[in-house]
Amino acid sequence: MKQPLIVLTGPTAAGKTNLSISLAKAVNGEIISADSMQVYRGMDIGSAKIRTEEMQGIPHHLIDVLDPWEEFHIVKFQQMARDAMDGIYARGKVPILVGGTGFYIQAVARDIDFTSAQQEDDYRGELELLAKEKGCGYLHGMLMEVDPESAGAIHANNVKRVIRALEFYHQNGTPISAHNREQKNHESPYALAYFVLNVPRELLYRRIDERVDEMIKNGLLDEVKALKSRGCRRGMVSMQGLGYKEILAYLEGEYPLEEAVRILKRDTRHFAKRQLTWFRREPEVVWVQKDAFCYQDEEILKYMLSVCREKGIPVPEE
Repeated sequence: MKQPLIVLTGPTAAGKTNLSISLAKAVNGEIISADSMQVYRGMDIGSAKIRTEEMQGIPHHLIDVLDPWEEFHIVKFQQMARDAMDGIYARGKVPILVGGTGFYIQAVARDIDFTSAQQEDDYRGELELLAKEKGCGYLHGMLMEVDPESAGAIHANNVKRVIRALEFYHQNGTPISAHNREQKNHESPYALAYFVLNVPRELLYRRIDERVDEMIKNGLLDEVKALKSRGCRRGMVSMQGLGYKEILAYLEGEYPLEEAVRILKRDTRHFAKRQLTWFRREPEVVWVQKDAFCYQDEEILKYMLSVCREKGIPVPEE
């Protein structure tokens, strides 16, 4: 018998948080955050981190477990998520991966092997220096020469992922895109229910704009100022997150606050679009269009529970 695993994902601002709590209550589950920013302490507003009172007693894992200057990458996430899942299974409960970082979700749901992509410090240092001296476009051009498929999928500004792909090719002589394609085709080792929550684009973009305005109102500037005073700077992985790099650029005088907010809204909309593109390529996903359920969370939950039963995931009777 495969162990159960539920995934609840979707673009930012689609409304995953409230639904995840109802789902966890219904299946006797615990939530594991599949978010690359909520893992950091002190990064609450910009990451739209769930507050303790919103958890309603449901245990949440991989939230507030690292300081912003600590290293966090896909291999570390995968190991931490597996450890959390082991504990959840031992308690007789169901793990629910919740968040919008598709690559992280895929790593766990398909149990992707990253052992041949470990960090190589010397080569990584060379690439980081090249990026500083010649720009991220130069590095992306290097990737285009050896792995056009990955270059097409990774934005030139995502230096971290470009470097990881170049490292893989340097170590193995084969493109990481081929490795990922092979791993992605692996059948999930879990009884998997993989839900993608979505709303119409016009509504989604309006929600994103409103969320950014709310973040500013709730003190995003002070949050980034506090991080800056603790030594956080642009080069850190944590400070590359949406909401942090834009406000940090404003604080450093790169552009006025109004422009920072405009860029943040624009880039968040672009991010949501990329998220949806990723999920459309994933096999076995169950799309949950909220408008098809008249935005009624109770009806959405009933549907999700019926899918869970079909997938062999135990759902206690009401």
